[in-house]
Amino acid sequence: MNPSHLSRRGFLQTSAALATATALTSSTLATPPKRTAADQVPLNKTGLTISRVGIGTGSNNGHVQADIGKPAFIKLIRYAHDQGLTYIDNAKNYVTFDWIADAIAGLPREKVFLQSKVWGIPTDTLATIDSFRSVYKTDYIDSLLVHCMTKPGWTDDHKRMMDGFKQAQDKKWIRAKGVSCHTLPALKESNQTDWTDVHLVRVNPMGVFMDADAPTEQWGKNAVPIDPILAEIKSMHDKGRGVIGMKICGNGTFTNPADREKSIRFAMNNPNIDAIVIGMKSIAEVDENIAVINRALAAA
Repeated sequence: MNPSHLSRRGFLQTSAALATATALTSSTLATPPKRTAADQVPLNKTGLTISRVGIGTGSNNGHVQADIGKPAFIKLIRYAHDQGLTYIDNAKNYVTFDWIADAIAGLPREKVFLQSKVWGIPTDTLATIDSFRSVYKTDYIDSLLVHCMTKPGWTDDHKRMMDGFKQAQDKKWIRAKGVSCHTLPALKESNQTDWTDVHLVRVNPMGVFMDADAPTEQWGKNAVPIDPILAEIKSMHDKGRGVIGMKICGNGTFTNPADREKSIRFAMNNPNIDAIVIGMKSIAEVDENIAVINRALAAA
């Protein structure tokens, strides 16, 4: 057989192998990474990273979680953390407030995203924030929110408190400052002020336990139009703010699994929501929520 023919055949085989390898590599590079509930994601442009899903500890002001007892609560937080849910949502007026320190004791601090909230207007905001650090046994809180604003003009009423948050941020006692709102006027005002880094927003596709266009809080199951709220969320995100969705399961009223899945898919498919928090009281609920979220992300 002609040696030149062998050489040419070898060349063609080598070229074909290289072409196949290149195609496979290109295909691999073009495939986006699999997204999961446990992903650590940017909190928009705040410079912070948060797990895509967080565990809420304040269902019915934390009584739902407290009813399982402190040892079971600690086990629940540790289990969620082991599954990658490193974001914990808490507040001063939750009955679980004093339990968080023991729940996160020994965990790498940089692998815990702790969000808390201040209810009312403290006499001394800096002293209050320092007391939070003491109770949580931590040098800093990742995200601290003004809790449950309902009235137009809240930024004027809370200016001294907001200034205290800024001072605490400058002292690195908190990494980000923000607000949770319970009416549409208050939500709009939170978007209008340049002070806000993080928004905790009630959102679900059914409009249940969401922000009504009223001067006072409408706390109940009556559905409200969601388009105005979604418009605010998009505007917040366009400004680089972190947006975290809450009341994803309608304050626990979505007892039908299909409704919970519908709502979670809705949140996972909204590019303007960086992360969500769901109140959980058992390991089974952690597993269920992770499974539903992973299915929603795989289908997106």
